[in-house]
This record gives sequence, structure tokens and C-alpha cells, in this order.
Amino acid sequence: MNIPNLSVYRSEYEAAGLSLPLSPVKKNDGGLLSVLPKAAAEKKGWPWTTETDVKVFDSNINWPKITVVTPSFNQGVFIEQTIRSVLLQNYPNLEYIIIDGGSKDETQAIIEKYAPWLSYEESRKDRGQGHAINKGFSIASGQYYSWINSDDYFLEDVLHKVAYKFLTTKAKFIYGYGYSYNTATNTFLLVKVPPVLDFFLKIPSIIQPSTFWTAAINQPIWEDLYCSLDFELWLRIARGNRKLLIKEPLSVANGHDMAKTFNPEMKHKWDDDEKKIWAADAHGPVPHWHKVNFINRIRLKLLAIFKLI
Repeated sequence: MNIPNLSVYRSEYEAAGLSLPLSPVKKNDGGLLSVLPKAAAEKKGWPWTTETDVKVFDSNINWPKITVVTPSFNQGVFIEQTIRSVLLQNYPNLEYIIIDGGSKDETQAIIEKYAPWLSYEESRKDRGQGHAINKGFSIASGQYYSWINSDDYFLEDVLHKVAYKFLTTKAKFIYGYGYSYNTATNTFLLVKVPPVLDFFLKIPSIIQPSTFWTAAINQPIWEDLYCSLDFELWLRIARGNRKLLIKEPLSVANGHDMAKTFNPEMKHKWDDDEKKIWAADAHGPVPHWHKVNFINRIRLKLLAIFKLI
């Protein structure tokens, strides 16, 4: 396994003159909805015309810093929804980092529009999704981490719920349910996950955009992986740490032709990742039915049966 050292990435940023730690997202006493760029007239509801009520954040609580990283490349159709779903959480101690790989569509213009409310953003060629995530977390200073891809989005009040659970439990790894949304049929599918014991981490069921963890257990992404980089990370950081399931949806994954988990043509890439993970022999012996893409294949079949893809 070729796992990078995040301190190297951090040193590169510092050598380039980036001042660390980054500033948190600018707050507004009445919430950010009134000061963010206006949504297009046809956009209604969350996260376009509604926001998390700032009153849910008890002023007597010292809310811990949460770092959210968004890796991005050519997702201009979705990324504004992603950005607004993070900012309109109105979380009082938020560090939001966007690492774009030099998109050629409208992505850069959208990021620039929201730049005043971002802790850090860049748009330049990188080595892929894993590299972008690692770069983001290398400059992170939050106590809790999450990443949300540029074609997914958080649901309302999620950061408040997750932060409160971290503060009131001993959990180091928190995960929840999520929705899959088919953009072609305008259909939502609620995806539930069971409580996960260490042994069953080898069955890939945890929903990536509905997952949060403490900075203390974070490790770098294995950048050689294309599809299963989240699953492989959970194998390393969740094992042996207290986990907590929030039994409600925390995020929405937009399903579209280019989405890795919705595109059957990605099968060979899932297979390649599977071979790399178990060839590395870093996670112990795995029975043949605990394959990385086992659950993914079943999920694709179920989605097809219910005409969601």
C-alpha cells in the first residue's frame, strides 16, 4: 500500500505561503441564507431557500470545529447544491475546504461565487479524488472530519445533530442513513445501514457522505484506489473505535450517468480496487463472500428492479 504522508502535503502548502490554521466560515447572526448568492428562481426548498435555524445551536455550548472537504472535478451541474448544503447548516465553527482538480465546466465560476464563505478553495490539476481529499485534510484543523463529494449534499441540520452526538457520547466514528436520488426519474430511495461491528466492516455498507469521524483517528486515503477509497479507509479508521449509528438520513447521493455507484460500466474499476485491497493483505483474511463490490452489485440490481437506474 502506498499511503501518503499528509504532513508532506501540508508542508507544500506552507512553503507556497498558505497561512494555517485556516479561518472558519464567516458567520451571520441571522443565518447565511440572507447573505449568500440568491438561488435561481426555479430552485426551492433545501438547500436553496431554507436553512438550518441558528437557534438550534445553544450559545452555552462550545461547539467543536468540524472540517468538511469537498473534492471536485467537472460537477458544475451539482456543486452549488453541495456548497449550499454545507454552508446553510449555519454551523458556528465550520472549516470548509474545496479542492477542485481544474474543472473545465462551470465549476470554477460557482466556487468563486461562494469563495467569501469558504475557508479555502483551489482549482488546479491533481492526481484524482483521493489526492484531492488528502490535500484537503492535510490543511484541516477541525476536531471532526467529513468529506462530501461535489455531486452529493447534506440534509438540513446534519452538522448540529452529528456534533451533539460527538459531544454527548464517546463515539469516534458516526454514520447514518442516506438517500440515493435518481436524477433521470426524480426518485429518492432511502438506504438504511445496520449497526456495524468490526468484523462486518468487511461488508461495504457504510454510506460515505453520511459519515463523520474524529481527527484523532484520521488516516490518509489510499490514492491508488478509484471507487472503493472510502470503504478501504473505514477498514483502517473505524476498526477498534467506538462507532455510533444515527438512524435517519444525513445525506443525498445524486445518481447520474457518471456517478461511480450508479454506472454499471464502472464494474471493472470496482473489481480492480477489490484486487488491490485484498492483495495488500492489510485487513486480515477475507472469506470469498466478503468482496468489496458484493453489496454494490446487489444494490445495482435492486435499483434496476425498482427502475431507479
